[in-house]
Amino acid sequence: MTLAETSLLEEPDCRPQPTAKPARERGGARDVIVPLPADFRLASGERLKQPHVIGRLHGRAGAPVVVVAGGISAGRFVHRTETNGLGWWSGAVSVRGPIDLSRLQVLAVDFAPGQEFQDAPVTITTHDQARLLALVLNHLRIERVAAFVGCSYGGMVALAFAELYPDWAEQLIVVSAAHRAHPQATAWRGIQRRILQFAVDAGRPEEGVALARELAMTTYRTAEEFNDRFDTTAPAAVGGAYPVCDYLTARGQAYRTHTTPARWLSMSDSLDRHSVTPEAITTPVTLIGFTSDRLVPIDDIRELAARLPTLWRFVEAPSLYGHDAFLKEDAFVGEVLRAAFKDIQA
Repeated sequence: MTLAETSLLEEPDCRPQPTAKPARERGGARDVIVPLPADFRLASGERLKQPHVIGRLHGRAGAPVVVVAGGISAGRFVHRTETNGLGWWSGAVSVRGPIDLSRLQVLAVDFAPGQEFQDAPVTITTHDQARLLALVLNHLRIERVAAFVGCSYGGMVALAFAELYPDWAEQLIVVSAAHRAHPQATAWRGIQRRILQFAVDAGRPEEGVALARELAMTTYRTAEEFNDRFDTTAPAAVGGAYPVCDYLTARGQAYRTHTTPARWLSMSDSLDRHSVTPEAITTPVTLIGFTSDRLVPIDDIRELAARLPTLWRFVEAPSLYGHDAFLKEDAFVGEVLRAAFKDIQA
């Protein structure tokens, strides 16, 4: 049954930082480094150049495991700790938070390709990411996870994981993701990729990353938010920056060292290759969508909800923040998460 809810209620910068060996911290966080099998190939037949996939366990050892995955800029640092600072989703993953680290254990992984190993784009799908996650789960001898919570790209990976491994997760919670990439979102990302490739060909790759990021930022948020935040004061002369342009330039410049052109091209393309068959997913699913999301239009999530054979709950809400609402609407998302986890026995 579909339940529509309302609420008054940026993609983060989370560069992977691999360590040479598993490291423990106060609070139980530790890295898990899993070698890639010599015969591991992507669906395209390509081989990843990186030697391993890195996961990170947060929370109480021995507690039920919840997999958490976010956007293409997110990674294994999902929760604030002493060494990694602010996690990309500390608003949801924390002690006594909606995903409560005092009673649950969270596993997050760095999506492939790792930028430190990839000097050329690689064709990688959300199903490939799901297979890499399976390597980590097998390494940890985790035969069942209490839930897979996926937001944005991570939600796509969650759906792909459930399609490949129907019995591995007890439930999915998919936020701001659908069963396909919408053509308008593909159009925007296609322009970003062409900007980046043009800059690479011109020998100015960092500028290409910054410009592509600027355009991406305009798709994450809403026109209403931009109208509230920025005035329209014109610059003194033609070619000068308007206030909104200063903001976008700053965001682009901050992102230049966050990723490589090869990794951006790989991950952006992966978003647009995403495709699952909803009817093939038998894991119980909770869906969360936002009516202002332009990258994942609410109609696509409604279609996914209608086609899923085991839909548990579908909630939707307005938000000023568009696609980034899953990072901003802590109270609304947190309420849904708490309801989903209330019956898990720690």
